[in-house]
Amino acid sequence: MQSEEGPQGSSGLSRRHFFMRSAVAGAAATLSGGIFQGLVARSALAAGEHDKLRGPGYGELRPAGNELALPRGFQYSIVSAEGDTMADGYPVPKAKDGMATFHLPNGNMLLIRNHEDTDPASRFRPRPPDSTSTSAGILNPILNTQYGPRDYAYDAYAGGGTTSIEVEPYGRRRLVRQYWSLVGTLNNCAGGLTPWGSWLSCEENTESISSTGFGQNHGYIFEVPVNTTPGNPVTPVALKHLGRFRHEAVAVDPATGIIYETEDQSNVSGFFRFVPSTKPLQPGELAGISGTLEMLKVNAAAGYETAIGQTVGVALEVSWVSIDAPDPSPATVQFEGEITSVVFKQGFDAGGARFRRLEGCWFAGGKIYFISTNGGDNGLGQLWVYDPGDETLTLIFESPSVDVLDGPDNICVSPRGGIVVCEDSSSAQYLRGISATGEIFDFARNLHNTTEFAGACFSPDGRTLFVNIYGRSTVRTTQPYKSPVLIPIGPEKRERALTLAIWGPWRSGLL
Repeated sequence: MQSEEGPQGSSGLSRRHFFMRSAVAGAAATLSGGIFQGLVARSALAAGEHDKLRGPGYGELRPAGNELALPRGFQYSIVSAEGDTMADGYPVPKAKDGMATFHLPNGNMLLIRNHEDTDPASRFRPRPPDSTSTSAGILNPILNTQYGPRDYAYDAYAGGGTTSIEVEPYGRRRLVRQYWSLVGTLNNCAGGLTPWGSWLSCEENTESISSTGFGQNHGYIFEVPVNTTPGNPVTPVALKHLGRFRHEAVAVDPATGIIYETEDQSNVSGFFRFVPSTKPLQPGELAGISGTLEMLKVNAAAGYETAIGQTVGVALEVSWVSIDAPDPSPATVQFEGEITSVVFKQGFDAGGARFRRLEGCWFAGGKIYFISTNGGDNGLGQLWVYDPGDETLTLIFESPSVDVLDGPDNICVSPRGGIVVCEDSSSAQYLRGISATGEIFDFARNLHNTTEFAGACFSPDGRTLFVNIYGRSTVRTTQPYKSPVLIPIGPEKRERALTLAIWGPWRSGLL
């Protein structure tokens, strides 16, 4: 077995120590200067020569098993597979997306994992007697046996939520137990961890309550603590003051408690922040704390278009505009021929900037890094950094080619200061790395299926990278109406969502 490299003496890290080290001591020195300056400098050096943006990273990728290609020396294990039976008796749900890790008092690690289930409410409601639909009611017979403890569901007819997974920190990263920890939400895409030791899970859907559809309004953020247990998920509380729109990810400034939020609403997305009246200190406090939701404005022009015609390395002065109605109903409105959120329209009318599909978001080194998946002159992705210290927004990378970066989505920062990017590509699916000098390289390729990587995050001690292979967000239905195809067996087995643990000689390379 290859040696496992990582920071020493970290097995007893508390959550507080982990956040301080990874967001301040480890990543601050690198990100505040290294990657920020490295990407800008490398982009200038390349000047149209795309090969100069790429680097060897840890070396050539080669199959490390049936699911992943990795550099030599790295290994992986399957921690959790869709359809496996969990400790609470339910099968592991589909559509594995955003994720975070936490240190447990017993020395193990806890993953909290989103499930971006997008099955419509009509599939969960009882089938109407006169229905001619091929899918209406198809999931109702298994609602109580496959979609978590329904007594804890936020919405009786929604199939998303989160699961919590306890994992041993060494060896094969053996699964200890897993179970539902948030039930009955919708399109739980990404989110973000908090300095007070919880996970903020984001709904990327603004469906409204109706007599034939969903039982609750959606488009909210939910807080999930680490202390849920099998059969006892969190009682869901929609954090309506944080805004109702297609949420993607969040990042929390540990010094101020300000929560930065990305919106994934096609070509008309905003970058928001929630400024609390007091900083939360414990899980659950956020629901009772008032504050102001705001949208970023580029001072150079009202409604500034960030997606095209931008220059890498140029700092734009910014300010923030208030959102007076963070929880509107209806939640969407027509805008320039597209559907957008009422929250975005409020901010845009006040001068706020527009982005194209904002996704991954991370706090490190006193700055907020976030991804515009479809931004850039070629529509292949941008990496922005917001500096709250001097109120500036800077483009630090824009992909010139699919060979460099294609549809960046989730991101995370390693305790050693590199950046891991999950691609949502139109072709082969990769995990890409970005070094402190701005070198972009391939770290992993999905050999299992054609779905994206999601939820990349490092363990508290930095030795393990966890990541999901997404799978599918809806069940496969058959014609005519009958039971849904079950994933764990048959030709659909390769469509299963997986959670993987990767470890190896991190210090020999750039992450």
